[in-house]
Amino acid sequence: MPPDASHAALEAGQDRLNRLWARGASFLGTRHAIMGGAMSWVSERHLVSAISNAGGFGVIACGSMGPKALAAEIAATQARTAQPFGVNLITMHPELDALIDSCLAARVSHVVLAGRVPKAAALRRVREGGARVICFAPTLAMGKRLVQAGVDALLIEGAEAGGHIGPVSLNVLAQEILPHIIEVPVFVAGGIGRGEAIAAYLRMGAAGVQLGTRFAAAAESIAHPRFKHAFIHARSRDALPSVQLDPDFPVIPVRALVNAATTRFVQHQAEMVRQVADGRLTREQAQMGIEHFWAGALRRAVIEGDVENGSVMAGQSVGMVHAVQPLAEIIAELVDQARDALRDI
Repeated sequence: MPPDASHAALEAGQDRLNRLWARGASFLGTRHAIMGGAMSWVSERHLVSAISNAGGFGVIACGSMGPKALAAEIAATQARTAQPFGVNLITMHPELDALIDSCLAARVSHVVLAGRVPKAAALRRVREGGARVICFAPTLAMGKRLVQAGVDALLIEGAEAGGHIGPVSLNVLAQEILPHIIEVPVFVAGGIGRGEAIAAYLRMGAAGVQLGTRFAAAAESIAHPRFKHAFIHARSRDALPSVQLDPDFPVIPVRALVNAATTRFVQHQAEMVRQVADGRLTREQAQMGIEHFWAGALRRAVIEGDVENGSVMAGQSVGMVHAVQPLAEIIAELVDQARDALRDI
């Protein structure tokens, strides 16, 4: 292709990309409609500000923080970026209202409510305080219900994602939901590691995307070097959901890299079930014992670097993590790939 023609094709691809994610970028107030997933211990001031400074939209993972700790984290992030970012709040948090107030007091532009379906009062509190609400929609029916409740945007996350996951792949969820919910922007997440996938979902009707796994291994991420090393050397097939041994003792599936702790978790479940059968534990005690197995395991992996005994949460896109890269480089790479995928259409 002659140089002039090649340049024209690139410009055409960039123009198509800009038009496809214009709604999402406008909603977020960013250059690119690329959100950072809220990852406990990882999505804090350094990573969040780096994503926003690179033209994306960083999201603080509040997790179990209290209102004062969250306010401090927001202030520290604002000191590192003048660009928009959001905060992810867990709806089951006992101090949810106070956490919302911390976001509103700091003039956070977007609040992501995750976990159980948020109550109408929480939605009103956020919106009346001047922030926009984003909620997860695991099904089309739930998405419609949330739109009727007044959310400003939806996130649909496929089972390919890392951490706590649902049972359905993003490929299927996108086909089920994107054609039918057009009232609000819908962002997609789960297994996205390259710009070609971003372009494909935008063409299906997505307003933008959310990535977590690729950003967790970024240079600005505070994750331990051994944690990042595990990502770089992992294959997609190494990121598997946690196994539930007995249906009477349910386990919320978590996708993470298989390690020594994964094997011990299966053995631990078996021991808890045996102790119930022997009368040494009640069913409730055994269920609690199973749920507490992973307590502190994510911190052990992310902060302490114990990638054998900790929980190395990762999405299946981990197979596309090949090096520790600066955030700006990762986002530029994604944008270039998406643009190139669209230039000849």
